[in-house]
Amino acid sequence: MSKKAQYKPNQFVVYPAHGVGKIVSIEKQEVAGFELELFVISFEKDKMTLRVPTNKADEVGMRSLSSPDVVADAMKTLKGKAKVKKAMWSRRAQEYEQKINSGDLIAIAEVVRDLHRADDQREQSYSERQLYEAALERLTREIAAVNNGDETDAAKEIDEVLISRAA
Repeated sequence: MSKKAQYKPNQFVVYPAHGVGKIVSIEKQEVAGFELELFVISFEKDKMTLRVPTNKADEVGMRSLSSPDVVADAMKTLKGKAKVKKAMWSRRAQEYEQKINSGDLIAIAEVVRDLHRADDQREQSYSERQLYEAALERLTREIAAVNNGDETDAAKEIDEVLISRAA
């Protein structure tokens, strides 16, 4: 199947480094004497547009939205017990960052699970909170896009799972 057939305008896709975006169009552009076909992807929340060569989409890890099964697995992952390694924070932070930018919904859910703090738990450091919020935002946006719902509903659903886990 050609890459072009795999993705269509108005389709939501996940770009690992930026999360959920929408293909606005597929355009041809001449670059250094070569004609390139590009997916034009809009990330509305970030007010950003990305152009990805159609032949590089897989290579950069671009993918369709997760299936409802993967979303269910991500929610199951959130219910699990936080797994915090004994490594130094800088090392763990690096791993969390890699998981967030992997574009893998389950890996992102693991970061949310591991960094989530119930109200009665110790404070999060600034960098912990930054990573947690980045992961939570990615998870929320993709779940919302998969469920054709809005982000408020998705956020509520995620929150309920995290709270039920803490209880």
